[in-house]
This record gives sequence, structure tokens and C-alpha cells, in this order.
Amino acid sequence: MVLLQTVIKKAFIEMRNIKVQNDIVVRMSVVRSAILVLAGLPLIIMLGVFMLPRNMDTALAQSMDTTEKNTVSQERLREQEILAQYQEYCHRFEAVEQRADIAENGFAVVETQIFPIAIAGYAEDAVSMLPAFDQKYNRMVLFFVESSGRVIYKTDQLETNHCIRGQVKQPKMEIAAIGFQDLDLDGQMDIVLITLCENESGALADKTYKVGDVLFQDHNRLGFYRDYRIADKINRFGMNKSAKLITAFVRDGYSTEFLYTAATLEELQQNNLQVIEEQCYFRTFGKLGRLQVVPGTYHIADYDVFLIYLVNEDGYIVSSIQPMEDYDNFYALNGITCKDIDGDGLKDMVVLAKYSYDGGGGQLTVKSDYNIYYQRTGGFSADTEIKAQYPCSEEDTMETIVTKAREYWGWKIEND
Repeated sequence: MVLLQTVIKKAFIEMRNIKVQNDIVVRMSVVRSAILVLAGLPLIIMLGVFMLPRNMDTALAQSMDTTEKNTVSQERLREQEILAQYQEYCHRFEAVEQRADIAENGFAVVETQIFPIAIAGYAEDAVSMLPAFDQKYNRMVLFFVESSGRVIYKTDQLETNHCIRGQVKQPKMEIAAIGFQDLDLDGQMDIVLITLCENESGALADKTYKVGDVLFQDHNRLGFYRDYRIADKINRFGMNKSAKLITAFVRDGYSTEFLYTAATLEELQQNNLQVIEEQCYFRTFGKLGRLQVVPGTYHIADYDVFLIYLVNEDGYIVSSIQPMEDYDNFYALNGITCKDIDGDGLKDMVVLAKYSYDGGGGQLTVKSDYNIYYQRTGGFSADTEIKAQYPCSEEDTMETIVTKAREYWGWKIEND
């Protein structure tokens, strides 16, 4: 472009300096010169490209290839590091043959959770289960030790050791509950295990969560086995809150799975969902149409599980909401309101309820809490910001929560 500007500029200067009688002929000549320059620009650009060093493409390909090789090399190094960690851990794990070997190989026994357990082929109270944690990688191990101190069986094949897939090191954890029940009704004692875990990084960083597991005593040989499919359902469908809840699922056949997989309101009610009728009503939710808000509870063991469903006029579930989050038990529903909270003209949903949880030392704690769900295309999105700024107090009402939430978004409305 600089070349073009220079040529045109010189052409017009030349035009003004030439003194001829036929000014029209001169102007046409200058215009033709400018056109020729314009026509030649693509050729100049192409020549410039082709005049670049011939090895430019090769150099670029080599650079990309080097980057990929570096990435692959780093991944392999990481895999080798994980393999080395696991081999080192396994060496210490396999070295434990006596109770005295446990601490010597880096495992810390949880002394308050040592229990006698009936093992086929051994006298009553002859074997104790010693839960321990690897101090280096936070992995949990169950050692079964007879009175002489000999370790007769040990296992680390536990669901809690698979919280972070593909890693040897696991989250910080502690034992929340241990129970002994004959879960498969074969006459032998099985184990219910619940751990309380906390990730050091990632989406669940600094948040505690429970991991439930079941170990069945093998009646064909000494030892225990676990079914990962059972552990998956226990944790995926929130049945990991207590040993009693896990027992109700594994031994007695009760399950919360239908609460998350049902397609219709009729299916929910056939499986004993109790609808809270006084808070059940129809509302119009923009493009989602006219939907029935259906709050309900399901009782299993000593727990009430609380969910809210949005059901269309044909009885099909359009969406479901789980306001209980990490609470153990539903206590009471204060109210549900459907109002525009974020000022986009669409009805959002606010839920205010009371929940209970284990406050420590076996004490049941009841707490009020609220949840806000914003209407979005195709469903609802849970609020992740307002609760951090305005935590719920026991004095809060639905009106004060709606007011605070709208103030957060910078607007308010009277008499809606």
C-alpha cells in the first residue's frame, strides 16, 4: 500500500509539472499508470510470498511436531511417575504381615475405629478389623488381624480410594461410619463403610463429601469382595449418608434411584413419592410453557429426601431441582415462589426450607437455607453467587430473600 501511495503521488506531481495543451490526454495517461500499478499489486504480493525462505513450511511443521513431542513426553513422564508411586505404595502394602509392620510401612491405624469381626473359620472375637490410612498418599486400607498379631487379610480395594481416578494420591479423608451387617443374607458379617473426604484442588476443593461402600464377606475363601455397581448407585443417588441408609438399599431393596430417573409424575407417585400438596401449583415459565411445580419427599430408613419437579400438562417431567444439596435430611418446607429475580423478564424459582444434618457428636442440627434457580433456555440454572454474599439466617423470610436477591442484581419491583 505504501508503494501504491508513492506511485500515485509521484504521478500527480508529474501531472501538475507537465505543461501541455491537451490536459485531458495527460490526465488519462496518469490514470492508466495508476490502474497498471493496482493490477500489479497482487503479483507483487504473490512474488513476495514465494520469495520467502523455502524451508519456512518445514520449519513450522518441525516446530509443531516438537510441541506435540514435548506434550507426549510430559504425559509419559507423568505416567511413569504415577507408576513409580504405585509400585512404591504396593511394596509397602505387601510388606505388612504383622500388626507391628503397619506403622513401620507408613500406615496410621485409626485406633478409635478398631472392631472385632466374625470371620468364617475363626473363633468369635479372634479377629479384629484395623482401618488405617497411608500417610503419604491418603489411601485407606483395612487390615484384619488375629489376636497373635498376624495379618490374615488386607484390602485397599475401596471406593474411597478411587475418588481421583488415575492418581495414587487421594483426597484427605476420615472415617464417618463403620457398620457390620449381613447384607446378602448368607449368614456372614459384611461391612458398611463411609468416609468423609475433602479435595485439595479442583471443583470440590475445600468441600467435604461422603463416600459410601460395601464389602461382602466371601463364603468360598478368606476375604471380602465389593461390587462397584452397588457402590456407584450408593454414591450417585445420595444413599451414602449413613450405614442405616446403605443397609436399607443393599439388604432391604429400597432405593432413591427412581427420584432421578423417573419420566412421569405417575411413576414418581407409584414409587411412593409424597407430594406436598399445599405448595403444588401451575405456573407459566416463558418458552417452557405452563408447568406444574411439584415438591415432594421420599422416606427411606430415617431420612426424607426432598426434590422439586416441573411437570407439563401431559404429566411428563420437564425438569427436576435438588435443593437439599449436601444436607442429610429434609425437615420442613417454608415456601416456594416463582418470580423474576435477575430482571430478565422470566420467572425464576426461590426455595426456602429447613434441613437437618449431623452437627458432630451425634447431635442433630436443624438449619434454614434457601436456593435460587434462574430460568434459562431449556431449564433452570442454580445460583452460585448470592448465597455467598447473603447467607441464610433463621430470621429470613421468603420476602426478605427475594428483596436481597433483586438488590444483588440491581433492581426491585413493588407488589409483584
